[in-house]
Amino acid sequence: MTETGWPLIPREVLPAPVPAAKRPAHPRPSPSHDAGRQLPIFGAGTTEPTPADLAGLLAGPGLLGRMGGTARVSVVVEGAWRVHVLVAELVVRGLVVNWRPVTADDPAAENELVVEDDPAENQLINDDPATEDEPSADAEPVVEADAVADEMASDRPETAKLTDSAAERPEPVPVAPRFEVLTAYSRRLNGLAQAWPRAAAQLFLSGPRLRLWVAAAGEPVPNGYALGLDPAKDTAEIDAALVRAGLAGRLSDDRRQYLIMGKRRVARLSELVGERPEAAPAELWPGGAGA
Repeated sequence: MTETGWPLIPREVLPAPVPAAKRPAHPRPSPSHDAGRQLPIFGAGTTEPTPADLAGLLAGPGLLGRMGGTARVSVVVEGAWRVHVLVAELVVRGLVVNWRPVTADDPAAENELVVEDDPAENQLINDDPATEDEPSADAEPVVEADAVADEMASDRPETAKLTDSAAERPEPVPVAPRFEVLTAYSRRLNGLAQAWPRAAAQLFLSGPRLRLWVAAAGEPVPNGYALGLDPAKDTAEIDAALVRAGLAGRLSDDRRQYLIMGKRRVARLSELVGERPEAAPAELWPGGAGA
């Protein structure tokens, strides 16, 4: 059996690693919980993590790869903290995990359209020398257009010229670093690979599965919480699975997020995904200051 371990992550690129450790078998509710309040039966704190939990990543932006009798799951995330949380969660499930930065020219990144200026644009090309005008002996001398323009400019007062350097330019929008987190090809993911995508029709989104989804692509939105999606996937089964989990919501206009609106549903999501990992910002985790 292949040994699992933490990948080599440069300290100057990513935050301090989060130690991978299994959760206690019987976690105690935090003091913030009301007296007599029970943890959800299928929450992340009461359910043993398994490789099948990666269905939560496939429900979101994750991708499934197959090779021979093995399979792997990969997902592109924004922000270094997501790398640490996902690596810790996947190592706990007995998987070998790796990561790499994603650049604009990387196949894992979204395709970008680059438009280059055409050097032939706005130029009149005459290929037939016979059509060129030849000056005759009686013709008046031709005055160059540039000379006329210079003479006209000398007759009027000087005006300020707008240059490219003086033109106002919008400030560049900072782009969050992107990384691809991917498991090694493993037989432990065969069951998930053989059942997917048929399993999506009866997908049960337990706490551990939602926890992986939140770690990969969850973020607060005004009056709710959003889970990132792959717009190329059919979201009908995903929507049904979230409704069964008590997290009914709607798709965003660009179909890239599933919006869970209302304090009650966000509180339900917070209970299912469990306590915030140490590497996750408090304002981005369900139930945090921003959510």
